[in-house]
Amino acid sequence: MAGMAVAPLVLLLPILGHRFSWAVWRRLTGLWAVIVVFTFLFMEVSTPTFIAEYDTRPNRLFIEYLNYPKEVLSMLWEGYMATVAIGIFLCVLLTILFAWLMRPWARETSPGNYRKTILVWPIVALAVFMSVRSTTGHRPANPAMFALTSDALVNSLIINSTWSVAFAIYNLKHEEDASDSYGQMEVSEILDEVRSAPWLSGTQFSSRQFPTLHHQTPVQKRLRPLNLVIVLEESLGATFVESLGGTPVTPRLEALKDSGWWFENLYATGTRSVRGIEAVVSGFLPSPARSVVKLSLSQTGFFTLADLLKHQGYDTGFIYGGEAHFDNMRSFFSGNGFDRILDQQDYTNPAFTGSWGVSDEDLFAKTHEDLQKLHASGEPFFRLVFSSSNHTPFEYPDNRIEQYDEEKNTVNNAVKYADHALGEFINTAQNSAYWEDTLFLIVADHDARVWGDELVPIRNFQIPGLILGADMEGRRIETITSQIDLAPTLLSLMGIASEHPMVGRDLVRFPDAPGRAIMQFNDYYAWMDNDLNVTVLRPDQEPLAGLYSRQAGSTQYLPDAPEETAIRKALAHALLPLKLYREQAYGLPDSNDQTRL
Repeated sequence: MAGMAVAPLVLLLPILGHRFSWAVWRRLTGLWAVIVVFTFLFMEVSTPTFIAEYDTRPNRLFIEYLNYPKEVLSMLWEGYMATVAIGIFLCVLLTILFAWLMRPWARETSPGNYRKTILVWPIVALAVFMSVRSTTGHRPANPAMFALTSDALVNSLIINSTWSVAFAIYNLKHEEDASDSYGQMEVSEILDEVRSAPWLSGTQFSSRQFPTLHHQTPVQKRLRPLNLVIVLEESLGATFVESLGGTPVTPRLEALKDSGWWFENLYATGTRSVRGIEAVVSGFLPSPARSVVKLSLSQTGFFTLADLLKHQGYDTGFIYGGEAHFDNMRSFFSGNGFDRILDQQDYTNPAFTGSWGVSDEDLFAKTHEDLQKLHASGEPFFRLVFSSSNHTPFEYPDNRIEQYDEEKNTVNNAVKYADHALGEFINTAQNSAYWEDTLFLIVADHDARVWGDELVPIRNFQIPGLILGADMEGRRIETITSQIDLAPTLLSLMGIASEHPMVGRDLVRFPDAPGRAIMQFNDYYAWMDNDLNVTVLRPDQEPLAGLYSRQAGSTQYLPDAPEETAIRKALAHALLPLKLYREQAYGLPDSNDQTRL
């Protein structure tokens, strides 16, 4: 990073280092030095707070959140005002001190011997180039060189924050090919491996354009398919559910688990909301690139449950308490089958408004109002409801819950409030006319914070899930389940016969098939089978084999490499999503599709 900082000046030295341009050179050098020092200081002073939130040094998230200045500034103002003030003060103070220390140099009236400078310049330029490359190896320095432990945080601490963010920016334009760093497979091999899953084996795949497109016949036969409401709970990991080994702050959710299908071993595919959205709503596998919710080629023509159900006559919509433009949700939803989008601007006199929008009770009041109207119209409907109260700086209305923590604005209290608002909504729904013909899925997008001293902290990927409503009876789903299994299961329970490209498991038809969890964490891709064997793919490094312990909540990595079959299975599922994305091959064919086999 130091080499990058001085490189522009070193390259300009032969031109501006002459005595005739010395005044310009001196001012330019002084200004550049102050900017560089301030940037380095700012990034390092920002790092502790970022680590406290994300358990890693600043990375691509540091840049992505700049697209949402209103939400970020509001969050900083409400939750980190003192930290921000102290940090800026320290940066300014230390930068002024640095500028003061440079004063003797700034008083120099003439440069040194220009001829000697030119003679030495090639050596200096070479040294700077070598420092930027930082290695004599085949590849320049990259994060894989510093992944020396199984602790992702420790690995990130080795790298300074400015370089970490700069590397993330550099890779944004290459991210669509990111999965190639795990290894390569032919497309035919990838498809053969994915299609060999017990629930896909023997299935007829009916389109060349959409290679995972197939027909799903529901087990449940219904005279009229059910309505569907998916409640996506922000950051509600298993770490907040007592029966799943977490803190006891979700009593209302736990009180409902005997009323429907309760998932004992459900795992999120990632650590961001958009990753949860793509898995739950599209059944799409995770990849090392950004979620398809944000990528350009998936803004239209990309498969979602909304698009499928819209073709079957459903009224489709998304209800959110914040601003739907966040994380590019509005663009993705409106272009892929969601007819109606309700967000913060659609609420009149909400009970409470925080940094991330209106409270969960306002969200569910709006949802109940919408569902009543839809039911009265007689038209089948699908609604995706996304909560937001459980988010830094953990704001929620007063006098709603008995606080778990003494201090009000903590994650445990925010979760308990979110649980309270959810419980009140389900209670209202159970006493409403739409309950008997509507299926409800309550599921988290991801855990609140992914902590831990592991390469992939699997414990923090476990989330609660509950399907209830209509004629659902109590049942415990104990098999390992991924978020991508939820959508096919919902279609089967609803009685919907359909063609779709999802490769997840229908738990109604295949309840006893061996499950698996698929997890993307930073640059690592983890595959965990039903026996808790773990295969971790790493960029530009050999895969790791491990064994996950539910009791310990950790993975013990083994000295031997994973079996070849495990590597191929994990690699095929890691490579498939971006290949489908790049070919725009994850959608529904139109009626004139000429690519059917």
